[in-house]
Amino acid sequence: MIRLTHEAIDHAALTESVRRPNCGAVVTFLGTVRDLTGEQVTVALDYEAYPGMAEKKLTEIEADTRGRWPVGEMAIVHRLGRLDVGEVSVAVAVSCPHRAEAFAACKHAIDRLKELVPIWKREHGPVGSTQWVHP
Repeated sequence: MIRLTHEAIDHAALTESVRRPNCGAVVTFLGTVRDLTGEQVTVALDYEAYPGMAEKKLTEIEADTRGRWPVGEMAIVHRLGRLDVGEVSVAVAVSCPHRAEAFAACKHAIDRLKELVPIWKREHGPVGSTQWVHP
C-alpha cells in the first residue's frame, strides 16, 4: 500500500496490515516531528508533495524493495499538511520471513523515500519559518 494523506497515520493498523502467516518478522519505521533540528527549535512542520510524481516514486521504491528481499507485504504512508511536534510524518511497515530481511527492506525503503520522493518540508520555529526544503 502506498498513500499520501492529510490524516493522522494509524501506525498500529498499518503494522497489522502487513502481517502474514508466512512472515515471522514485521518491522515498522515511524518518522516523527522532533522539537530540535540542530540548535533550531521546531514547533511544527508543513509537508507538501507533487502527488502524482510522489506516488509514482513510492510505487517504484516498493517494487525495488520487493525485488531485493522476500517481502510478504509492505506499506508506505506519508503525511501532508501541518504537523505538530510528536506527530508521525511517515510510516513504513514491512513483513518478511526473517528479521534481518525485514530490517534491511524497511531501511532501504525509507532511505530511498528520503532520496527520491518529491516531498518538501518547511519548519516553523518560535520566530518564523524556514524555506521549503527537500532532504
